[in-house]
Amino acid sequence: MGIGFTIDTPLKVSQYGMDSAISLVDDILLEKLRKMFCGKFDIPYDEISEKVNDFRAKRITSYLDLIQSLAQKKFEELKDATIEKGNEIREYFNMLPESSEIKQEFINLTADYFYLEKIKAWINENLSMGSIDVNIMTKVDKANYNHSEKLPVEYNDAHAALRGFARSKLNSSIILSAGMNPRLYSYFEEFDDFYPDQKGDIRKKIVIKVSDFRSALIQGKFFAKKGLWVSEYRIESGLNCGGHAFATVGHLMGPILAEFRDKREMLTRSVHEILVQALERKNRPIPEKLLPLRITAQGGVGTAEEHQFLMEHYQLDSVGWGTPFLLVPEATNVDGQTMKKLQKAKEKDLYLSNISPLGVPFNSLRGNTKDLTKLSLIAKNKPGSTCPRRYLISNHDFTDKDVCTASRQYQRRKLREMGIKETSLVNGSRKEYEQVVDKSCLCVGLGTPALLVNKLDTKVEGEGVSVCPGPNMAYFSRVMSLKDITDHIYGRKSVIDKTERPNMFIKELNIYTDYLKDRIEEMKTSASEKSEKYLATFAQNLDEGIDYYSNMFSNLKDRFEDTKARIQEDLESCKQVLRKLQNEIGEIKVKY
Repeated sequence: MGIGFTIDTPLKVSQYGMDSAISLVDDILLEKLRKMFCGKFDIPYDEISEKVNDFRAKRITSYLDLIQSLAQKKFEELKDATIEKGNEIREYFNMLPESSEIKQEFINLTADYFYLEKIKAWINENLSMGSIDVNIMTKVDKANYNHSEKLPVEYNDAHAALRGFARSKLNSSIILSAGMNPRLYSYFEEFDDFYPDQKGDIRKKIVIKVSDFRSALIQGKFFAKKGLWVSEYRIESGLNCGGHAFATVGHLMGPILAEFRDKREMLTRSVHEILVQALERKNRPIPEKLLPLRITAQGGVGTAEEHQFLMEHYQLDSVGWGTPFLLVPEATNVDGQTMKKLQKAKEKDLYLSNISPLGVPFNSLRGNTKDLTKLSLIAKNKPGSTCPRRYLISNHDFTDKDVCTASRQYQRRKLREMGIKETSLVNGSRKEYEQVVDKSCLCVGLGTPALLVNKLDTKVEGEGVSVCPGPNMAYFSRVMSLKDITDHIYGRKSVIDKTERPNMFIKELNIYTDYLKDRIEEMKTSASEKSEKYLATFAQNLDEGIDYYSNMFSNLKDRFEDTKARIQEDLESCKQVLRKLQNEIGEIKVKY
């Protein structure tokens, strides 16, 4: 969900039992919000300036502790069953799915009359607060300096963020995304809260976003060898998701989920065996029984039917919804201009862009205000950002220290090296020029909405906002309340007005087919044996995925009955398109 969109979401939803995650990228933003909340709730505020030793980790710890304290207070107020809280208590249970046992118990308890004092003890015993989780992009781990002296690795950005979470009072999960970082993973060993006790309880749990089973097994075993347990593997669609997109080699979500379902016990037992051996070597407590493992999924789900199908067919523990919550002001921070653009967004407005300084495809919204600011600077022949945050720096082509490819410093040097001037662009150089200046200052743009919504100063950052919805945003077009979106998720009503929305699996398949087309076009000008093999494998995996879906939907009973015929037609169309692409790959192979 970006940097600023959910940075204070726990204060808005955790009292209703909803889990949410805070990005730990921007400690400057966290410190600004901590100051704001301390003022709002009359709490003493002591600034943690950059002059303080280990300021990044300390800012993160202080912010998380504050959010935990404030969220806990709101939760206790909700549980304090009084007449004034009666409607809020009802609303809490109304948002739960009809299948919820606790909801049915509440309905039975209040069937004859609604007298809160009589059920106060029951509420205190049965209501639970949503988890306040955190997220770290593992590769966003730049080195830091004290003047010209490079600091030890534990002061790197991701390392410091991990330390900040580890020292906080939270009893929750850390979500690791963007791939494996062995050095960061090894740093987890330094903190007791990540180890299980004899009962199997883990104060701070590890969650990994993965794109396939093999990755989960490798990373799970890596942690287990250190005596650490991965409590959840979160499967995210490679391309049908928001933010940075990490395409698989044509492996589609359905077959991936099926492999997790079929090999879940093997994953659990093989990793647990390694864990026990590591804990014995470290003389740490050995859990009395097999530790629980959650398999979850997210990316592209948009209807209650899809949600329920994923849960039941693939035996998932939960399904995540991200993108639609950008249209829920009660849950996320989205400024007015961006909200209007998201409401109006069509399929063509949501695209896989080249704007990330990390060099990874990035889901974006055409015409977002950060890009408009960027284009304005380009028009003035002043491309690039002043780089006020420096979180995404990764290039050292021209400097000893890394710089960001979205920065003015880098782009000027790069264009000069290429011998390209904006005033003398021709067709060939224009494409090269645009590839350089297209990079956007994401670490600022993704955090700014939190400043705008909370009416905080944006003099340094500017008012441009980057936003990273998944393609699914095209089918949601209205501002929603928490009740609206939960009613939609659990099938009580639909908030989707657009009937042309394809099934989530078909949408992902189409996105992957488009991705393959683009890679083929690139290969036509720079073909190699390696790239040909990659594309051939990619196409073969798509072909097998189509066959998997065709068989699955043919054998389904009482699922997708209204759309099954269209789904099969879409699969056949994709099959024909894929055949043509495979022929193109073969023709390119002959040429080189």
